[in-house]
Amino acid sequence: MKKKKMRRSQVDSMEKECCALCRFSDDDPALFGEKVTLREHKLSVHYFCLLTSCGVYQRGEENEGVFGFLVDDIKQEIRRSARLMCFVCKKKGACVGCNVRSCRKMFHFPCGRKRMSVSQFTGLFPSYCRDHGPVQTLGAGLDLSLPQSCSICLDSIDPVLSFSVLKCPSCHTSWFHRDCVQRQAHSAGLFFFRCTLCNNKESFQEEMLRMGIYIPERDASWELEANAFSELLEVYNRCDALSCLCEKGRAHSAKSGWFEVIRCRLCGSTGTHRRCSELQVDTRDWACSECTQATDGKASLVTSPQGVQRRSLLSKRHLSPNHSPVSRKRCTNLTHLSSVSSKRPSSPVQAGSPEELLQVLLPQLRPLSVQVEVRGDEVLSAGLELVRRTDFDPSLVLSVRFTEETTLPSSPRGGDSARQNFLKLLVQQIQNCVVFEGPEGAKNLALNSQAVREDLYFDVGCLLALSLVHGGPPVGFFSPALYQCLFNHPAHRPLTVGHMTPDTPLTHRVLQIAEAESLEELGEAMASSCGFLEVAGCNRPIGSMEEREALVEDLVNFTMITRMQLPLQRFREGLQTLGVFDQVQLFPSAFLEVFCEASDHLTAQTVGRLFTVAFSEQEDKLNRETAVVAYWRHFLLECEVGRSSVSLQDLLRFSTGVQDVPAVGLLPAPSISFLHPPGLQEEDQRDEGLFPQSHPESKRLLLPISSSYQNFKSSMEQAVSHRVHLLLPAES
Repeated sequence: MKKKKMRRSQVDSMEKECCALCRFSDDDPALFGEKVTLREHKLSVHYFCLLTSCGVYQRGEENEGVFGFLVDDIKQEIRRSARLMCFVCKKKGACVGCNVRSCRKMFHFPCGRKRMSVSQFTGLFPSYCRDHGPVQTLGAGLDLSLPQSCSICLDSIDPVLSFSVLKCPSCHTSWFHRDCVQRQAHSAGLFFFRCTLCNNKESFQEEMLRMGIYIPERDASWELEANAFSELLEVYNRCDALSCLCEKGRAHSAKSGWFEVIRCRLCGSTGTHRRCSELQVDTRDWACSECTQATDGKASLVTSPQGVQRRSLLSKRHLSPNHSPVSRKRCTNLTHLSSVSSKRPSSPVQAGSPEELLQVLLPQLRPLSVQVEVRGDEVLSAGLELVRRTDFDPSLVLSVRFTEETTLPSSPRGGDSARQNFLKLLVQQIQNCVVFEGPEGAKNLALNSQAVREDLYFDVGCLLALSLVHGGPPVGFFSPALYQCLFNHPAHRPLTVGHMTPDTPLTHRVLQIAEAESLEELGEAMASSCGFLEVAGCNRPIGSMEEREALVEDLVNFTMITRMQLPLQRFREGLQTLGVFDQVQLFPSAFLEVFCEASDHLTAQTVGRLFTVAFSEQEDKLNRETAVVAYWRHFLLECEVGRSSVSLQDLLRFSTGVQDVPAVGLLPAPSISFLHPPGLQEEDQRDEGLFPQSHPESKRLLLPISSSYQNFKSSMEQAVSHRVHLLLPAES
């Protein structure tokens, strides 16, 4: 009987320690606000729970109740929320609701944080669920490199804006974890809270309040401590020599002479008697052993630090890539690739087409070339061999040569066509490798243990980035879910079962749970997938069909994100090559079509947009050229639908030397000029002998001035067919 009473008293004490609103016992002032306990009322409550609750307001003075919240009002709010169920934990007592009227989601404040809800500690203290919360974006016109570490804790950070990763709105280079900036705000207070890099205060605080960071209206915590800086008034006055020769001890310091304690000129926190360190009696400049080692033993740093060129910690960034080879252990040494990918254009980046955004990265490429030999059909193997070289430099131009007979169609031996063909076949083979799974054109990352051991995710990401910048085709086979996992676009959009790879064992298990029509069927589905639920951390009792939605969402997130953390991270790091990942992260909506929309064939509209027309200034010539442009557009339409003996690929190859439009676009931009027959006076003059001409090096096409569409079409078909017929044997 006595034991039962003790246990009951322990339960009562634990209930008293729990917050009366959220029922959590956590006591972290930075994340949940100060936890206040009113012993006389047997009541404990988090300050943030009070601020964000929908039905309670500060009707008292600051010294009444809990910071102005009256006890009766708090108890009334507890009774009101007791009927409301949290959509996260499925328990009652949810006192926080989404501020969007059409949204009915209610949650406890700690549960909302776990599900990426945002509570704004200003105005009427509104809260928003994950679907309606504020987000940060990377605006246009920025000249920056995305960071790799939190500017507060300095730990690694994924440069993807999300609920957990925020950035400074002023300098755009200070990125940090949400918990880190919240703890900084709690420590610094309203008067000292500012960006750690640019020192901006006003716009920084405004943005952090918008993103749900609580800034206490008080002085910094270090300013509130009694005698916090008293040690700064003290002067170090102790001998730290290995053997102190002073008879009066290490703490004795004479006013002058052998036993005066002199301090290290560099750190000031180490001292010695002159005699104990065998110094001259008039020595004033002295450095301790630790500072001497840190300065490579250069005594001149002590005597005249201004006159010596110190070694820069960033000196490696300026080395030539040829002198900084990459180790195969790229998990720990990415110096070479990062030194290339971190280069950014000197001019600000403006939003535009994907081609224009990729062209910003082209100044990194150098005129030197690297030889790539492709044996037979092994295009992907040749690419992997290239990026795994110890001296691999992604800025070198690829010089491709097919060395053996291949079963692949149209594989030229060398030249620009060989490089473009290599990159096209490379993207095709990457799509079908073990790194990806799913239907054609909508691939997700696959979890493959051998690929993890071989670091294949990094290599494939590196090859795709290399292809995009060096003139390869658009990727085109990413699923929208994979693009969202990599670049967080669209932001805060929950993944569903439909995003999972179809026809896989894990998808079947999740579908079985999602499609259960009763609690009995749901229980059977969960029992058959007990091992999977255990690994996913979701093996919990489900009491209603409403709780099934949260379970399915957790299983989808585990399958596509949690268990794929390492492959996703290594794939992102591979895409960092030549700055591709950074550029896509800056403009994720613009690049969606490059990664997710396959361009299997050319269209007349696509080819027509490639060319700019250079008209003549003379009015008589301008009239004839305008008619020819109409013939040209009609000819493109006939090539597209098969009413011409040549295809759009043939026409593009005749005009520019390439069969497919690269993701980076055609450089220089293709243009159209006109061939006027000499002495043309009458419109009915014969023009059958006039044929189009092209200059593939300059991407310039010269169209013949023809009196009718039939003459124009005939001359175009004859010239293009003849050129393509000559090119194929020469390159095969």
